[in-house]
Amino acid sequence: MTRLKNFAAPLACMVLAACGSSEPEPAPTPTPTVAAPRTLIGADLDLSTLGARIVGPQGAEIETALSNGTRQVGTLVSYVACPEGIETCNPGELPDDTVYTYVHKITLAEIDDVGADEAIDAPATGEAPPTLFRTTRKVSGFTQSVGYSTAEAEAALGDPDAISIINDNGNLIWRVARGPGWQPGGTVTLWWRSTMAPQGPAEAYLLEVDGEQIAATGPFPPEEKPVEGSAAR
Repeated sequence: MTRLKNFAAPLACMVLAACGSSEPEPAPTPTPTVAAPRTLIGADLDLSTLGARIVGPQGAEIETALSNGTRQVGTLVSYVACPEGIETCNPGELPDDTVYTYVHKITLAEIDDVGADEAIDAPATGEAPPTLFRTTRKVSGFTQSVGYSTAEAEAALGDPDAISIINDNGNLIWRVARGPGWQPGGTVTLWWRSTMAPQGPAEAYLLEVDGEQIAATGPFPPEEKPVEGSAAR
């Protein structure tokens, strides 16, 4: 009997220890996953694939002066076109799966004498600032079709493959990655496609050149509607 008591004592301790550690561990806190920027393959601009343009309150295209506050850096001309074969681009009368092409033509201003002198006298500061054009909002309805005019890139940037395109969490970024740089007076046309027609002109674009960021206005689609039932109850 004594042996049984001696054996039962450590067994009871083991059972108590097991009971004490049986409480569930706290659930790990979920960590939000941030999508990494993705490089997109840009296609050449083929104007023959475009149909009629959307005509808004400002006409068939929107022209914006790109200014840094002291001088005009360039101009932005934007429009949205329906697919080839559509003679009147009225989104309200078209199927929901219609794909719209957003086109942006950017022309840098010519450098005047003062600008040229400043450029020559400016000290070297190492790596040149990036030159890019981007959306400042997530592109709704983006079809993954995007690109630029390679002929214009060769003329204005010195290389038909000078531009890299990135999708950064829904924002599209065209960056000058090759060539001698954007020549003053040079024009480059960029484009992308969406299943959503523009809501209207919006300050949803940004040009970065010579270390300066310049906000720009152009046609832009509305935000995507949340999926029904996904809202918190």
